[in-house]
Amino acid sequence: MIETIYKRRSIRKYQDKPIEEEKLNEVLRCAMYAPSAMNKQPWDFIVCTKRELLDEIQKIHPYSSMLKTAPCCIIVTGNTKTEYATGSYIQDCAAAVENLLLGAASVGLGTCWLGIYPDKKRQEAFREFLNMPQEIMPFCAIAIGYPNEEIMTPNRFDKSKIHFDKW
Repeated sequence: MIETIYKRRSIRKYQDKPIEEEKLNEVLRCAMYAPSAMNKQPWDFIVCTKRELLDEIQKIHPYSSMLKTAPCCIIVTGNTKTEYATGSYIQDCAAAVENLLLGAASVGLGTCWLGIYPDKKRQEAFREFLNMPQEIMPFCAIAIGYPNEEIMTPNRFDKSKIHFDKW
C-alpha cells in the first residue's frame, strides 16, 4: 500500500479502453470505506461514462480537458442532510476521494482530481446539469481510466515541514 501512495500521480491521458464493472465497483467500495464524522457517510457518487456527458462536463469545468480521453468521470457529492455537522461533508468527501484515488491506482487505473468545491458557480452548474437536489453538494470530479502516460515519482519528503511538539 505504501508503494501505491508514492506512485499515484494525476493522469491526464487515457487509453481508449473501458473500465471493467468489477474494477469500477472496487474503486467505489474503497471510497465508501473512508472515515467520516460519526460514520455518517454523507457521500454519493455519480458515475458518468457516456461520451456526451463527458464532453458536456468539459464545458462546465475549465480544467477538465483530460476528459477528452478518459472513459469515465466520477462526481463525488456531499449530502448536507446526512452530514454530521454543517460543512463536515467537505472533510468526509475528501477522505473518500483519497481512498478512491489510491484504490484506482492499486487496480491499475489512473485518475485526476478536478475540484468543484468551493467554487459556488461551478457547484451550481454541476447541480443543474446533473439534476441534483438542493441538499446535494457537488464536491469534485474524478477523471478515471487506464493511463496512457507514465509520470515519474518525485521526492516530496520535506523535513522542514515537520514540527514536533510546537511550531
